Amino acid sequence: MNGVLNIYKEAGFTSHDVVAKLRGILKQKKIGHTGTLDPDAEGVLPVCLGNATKLCGLLSDKEKTYEAVLLLGQTTDTQDVSGTVLGTAPVTAGEEEIREAVLGFLGDYDQVPPMYSARKVGGKKLYELAREGKEVERKARRVRILALEIHWIRLPEVSFSVTCSSGTYIRTLCQDIGEKLGCGGCMKSLLRTRVDRFRVEDSLRLSEIEELAREGRIGESLISVDEMFPAYPKLRMKEAADRLVYNGNPFSGDDARFSAPEKLQKEAASGEQFRVYDSSGNFVGIYRRQEDGQGLSYRPVKMFLPGKN
Repeated sequence: MNGVLNIYKEAGFTSHDVVAKLRGILKQKKIGHTGTLDPDAEGVLPVCLGNATKLCGLLSDKEKTYEAVLLLGQTTDTQDVSGTVLGTAPVTAGEEEIREAVLGFLGDYDQVPPMYSARKVGGKKLYELAREGKEVERKARRVRILALEIHWIRLPEVSFSVTCSSGTYIRTLCQDIGEKLGCGGCMKSLLRTRVDRFRVEDSLRLSEIEELAREGRIGESLISVDEMFPAYPKLRMKEAADRLVYNGNPFSGDDARFSAPEKLQKEAASGEQFRVYDSSGNFVGIYRRQEDGQGLSYRPVKMFLPGKN
């Protein structure tokens, strides 16, 4: 099977656990996830099957939305309530001060990755070093908080939703908010509600996937690879030119059938990308329109045929 499944990762499973269980359920080895969720966290985890695994890196870089509960007045070594408590402090800030502190993180800020994370330093994952009792210096990374909304404040807890760039740690954001308020803080719970187009209301638990597999209905929930590029216009090859795309070669406008040739030929900018299909309508890959001294051509960006990169 080739395509993407919108999985609801339940608490207690790692992202790798989900992949392993899906391999057993679907009897398929080529499966990959699109970005880790902590074992205690829940929510959206897009999983790629077959040639869709080429999308894993692309989806990992998409913006994400979370719902989190921050516990003020407590810090831990993992930055969430599952870790060892390092310190406690009274929460003296009022509601307005807390709102101001939380919303003050809107925009870009430099975030230091937590020790308990999969980031690598010197070829070793930080959480492996942390388990050995080691703490190493980590460089701050610029992250972007695109949206923040406070749902409720019931001290010492604060519920909020956040939309952020790839690479943002919500655990660290919780700790940074607590530090700004002078009382410390850690994350109590986390639900990922969106990864790009994938939303929590459309996600499926592993038990539901298992039932669909038994009934032979997985295809109903599988999003095809070409559906991941809805904004890209379609090009369909002429039969005589199929061999070009099968081999990942460039082609000219004369090799393809355009649904609106005048518009595409005259208005498409150099650099615009297209979904390319063979003459039978099978998705081949993403090509970029290019105009240079040699004329107009379409060149491969990402191929989704077996054996093509």
